[in-house]
Amino acid sequence: MERGSFAARHDFDALPLSDEVEVRCAQFGEIAALSEMAHRLVPGVQIGAMELAKYFAFDPESILTFSRNGHLLGGMAFLFLNDRGHDALLLDDIGLTAPETQYLASPNEGVSAIYIWAIATTGRGIAGLGKAAAHLRQIRFRGADCYAQPSTVAGREIMKATGFAPISSFQPDLWCYERPWHRQPMLMPGAIIQARSFSDARH
Repeated sequence: MERGSFAARHDFDALPLSDEVEVRCAQFGEIAALSEMAHRLVPGVQIGAMELAKYFAFDPESILTFSRNGHLLGGMAFLFLNDRGHDALLLDDIGLTAPETQYLASPNEGVSAIYIWAIATTGRGIAGLGKAAAHLRQIRFRGADCYAQPSTVAGREIMKATGFAPISSFQPDLWCYERPWHRQPMLMPGAIIQARSFSDARH
């Protein structure tokens, strides 16, 4: 995860949409600059521009750019995992530095989980997270919860501030954000009775 400050607390899917930062799918000509930013800002990044371009070619929606007034502020990369990839992530059976494409959802395959591969941005670029979250609310991605492994203190603070929480898995230090529409409602005893009444009325 990237460096930067993120004081306000919001659910990831409820982050405000900043008018200052433009967020869009990357273009091929931006891959080298994004790779350089990732190496500079995200500890442990090993993937080079050529490898990143391979994943971009596999799924152009997996890399977003953040810019302001035409100036590139950074980007965000995802692994859109299929069912096999989702299982491999939880079991620590996937190489996250250079994942095999068999674990990635093709454009005509359902996305089972979204792994936030990297956020590399500086300054005001972090305000682009709201539009990045909106990107992940498209029909193709709505059914998938989000996962991440923060690699910096700032990245960990962003996770905490946007509703991510550590989960139990074989993958070390894995955090998960459960989409709001997947969460079980907190029911009070009275609400349980009412829910049963509505259920009975349907039969």
